[in-house]
Amino acid sequence: MIEKAQTNENTLTHNKLMNKILSGGCHCGAIRYIVTGEAIDSDYCHCHDCQKSVGAVAVTWCDFKSENCQWLEGKVKEYQSSDNIFRGFCENCGTSLTYRHKDYPQFTTIASATLDDPNRVAPKYHIHTASQPDWLVIDDALDKYPHARS
Repeated sequence: MIEKAQTNENTLTHNKLMNKILSGGCHCGAIRYIVTGEAIDSDYCHCHDCQKSVGAVAVTWCDFKSENCQWLEGKVKEYQSSDNIFRGFCENCGTSLTYRHKDYPQFTTIASATLDDPNRVAPKYHIHTASQPDWLVIDDALDKYPHARS
């Protein structure tokens, strides 16, 4: 009976750990990553820089502690898109993967669409809605900020 209880406890611990591991990668599969732990934050960004960098009217980002992100395969290529911002992508297929602010190296921001299961990290709000196209109607109950949230 004690062995069965220990096995059940081990299974529960394993399942809890697995529920906190997220995996993802680029479109072509050259870059793969895992993230452990919960996302610190997640949002829809409608700023012009994000629009241009991903080729869409909005992008969903999720923030993690950098120490919890592990790149398993491939290497993210970065370019500096502004004074403080570096954007990472797959050099092979062009998938936008990361956003990094040089003043906050303790955080890694990952494009939610690159997660194997993006449903596991839901966005909490919209930022830079002043930059969204007039034809885009945001009809959800999330908070909306015309510029940055802070």
